[in-house]
Amino acid sequence: MIADVKKTTEQKMQKSLEALKTDLGKVRTGRAHTGILDHITVDYYGSQMPLNQVANVTLLDARTIGISPWEKKMGAVIEKAIRESDLGLNPATQGDLIRVPMPALTEERRRDLIKVVKGEAENAKIAVRNLRRDANHHLKELLKQKEVSEDDERRAQDEVQKLTDRFIAEIDKVLAAKEADLMAV
Repeated sequence: MIADVKKTTEQKMQKSLEALKTDLGKVRTGRAHTGILDHITVDYYGSQMPLNQVANVTLLDARTIGISPWEKKMGAVIEKAIRESDLGLNPATQGDLIRVPMPALTEERRRDLIKVVKGEAENAKIAVRNLRRDANHHLKELLKQKEVSEDDERRAQDEVQKLTDRFIAEIDKVLAAKEADLMAV
């Protein structure tokens, strides 16, 4: 039973870390990254479709994303969806290819993005700590029901704490890497 609590706690903490990595991947740095267009949907015959399901999204170079619509008439729709998104990007069509240049970030914008990134990391740490609290609560319940001994419960709590420390250190590493990425000009 203790093993189950530890296993589910570790899996949930891993999911929190993965969610943080996904969220940070959407934060725009000066370099092009196809992932920033993942949440954009386009009107495809009356229904909203993710951009990557109506076009090929590739990197043309370090600062430019290239989008090749699968149908010619989708070009204007895709360009409009990108322009109207909250990303502040200005796509340009060249024949069948839509080019999306990444504007360079200003110093002030970099600082704002770092605040956002730190907030995301703090939310991930809070999620991990909440998982620790839940795991400790489950262990106390097992102790109350006399399903585990006090020594086993104490050891399990120590292991849950070590797990928590490990994931918080991992979150700090991810945060430091993203900050360095944002500050690189």
